[in-house]
Amino acid sequence: MNQEITALRMSLHQFTVPLSATHRGARLARLLATEQLRSWELPFDPARLIVAELATNAAVHGRVPGRSFRLGLIVTAHATLRIEVTDARGEQLPTRARGTVGAEPTEAGHGLVLVEALADRWGVRTGPAPCKTVWAELDLGTRG
Repeated sequence: MNQEITALRMSLHQFTVPLSATHRGARLARLLATEQLRSWELPFDPARLIVAELATNAAVHGRVPGRSFRLGLIVTAHATLRIEVTDARGEQLPTRARGTVGAEPTEAGHGLVLVEALADRWGVRTGPAPCKTVWAELDLGTRG
């Protein structure tokens, strides 16, 4: 059985909410994640920053008129917080940052650089069509 599926089935806490694919929906995702983590008595930084970036990406790059995005928070038995943001633009996949030393910063693209710096792991899962899920994990046992 897939290790990712096994870990998700052994979750201690799970929270999922659909949100409008707008800037307001992205802001609400961050606020709801902060309150949910607080109710689970978990630190909310850097998780709320990761949620903010992934939700903003869903609202800006993953937006399909009339479709929402979904925020998911999962705490596994392995002391891992998994953040998932699912949007309706499965054909538009994010790519890992490939910065070059001394390169001029561009106007966009900093969000995933931040996610990569803050998360212990992150990636993208396609499906079910037409959706994709961008996820990030934080190892709770190694954070103070």
